[in-house]
Amino acid sequence: MENGEDECADQKSKSISVRAFQYAVRIVKLCQHLDATPGVSRVLASQLLRSGTSIGANIEEGQGAQSKADFICKYTIALKEARESAYWIRLLIAVELIQPKRLKELEIETLELASMIGKAIVTARNRK
Repeated sequence: MENGEDECADQKSKSISVRAFQYAVRIVKLCQHLDATPGVSRVLASQLLRSGTSIGANIEEGQGAQSKADFICKYTIALKEARESAYWIRLLIAVELIQPKRLKELEIETLELASMIGKAIVTARNRK
């Protein structure tokens, strides 16, 4: 790869990393709010907290990968966690523990992160 391509790839990875971190911050704040109410809210908060913060952690691991296979493995885990997070957010919207309109942006960000991660996996698999 030429130097310009490396820099471009680094910028895309950094963008995913930054967005995943900002997403995790939003998830933590949401889960703190949910955790304040006993019962079902706490259980759902626990599930969402695990999956939502794991996305960025696995992206960070992938960026320090020792091989292309390791990168793909870590990003695949991040994608699975993003899908799980999307599920918990959809469930929160459906049961209306929080006003659905307050979760819509977070749901969109979850799907965008999943799309970005998926594209990174496809790109890595296609490179020889």
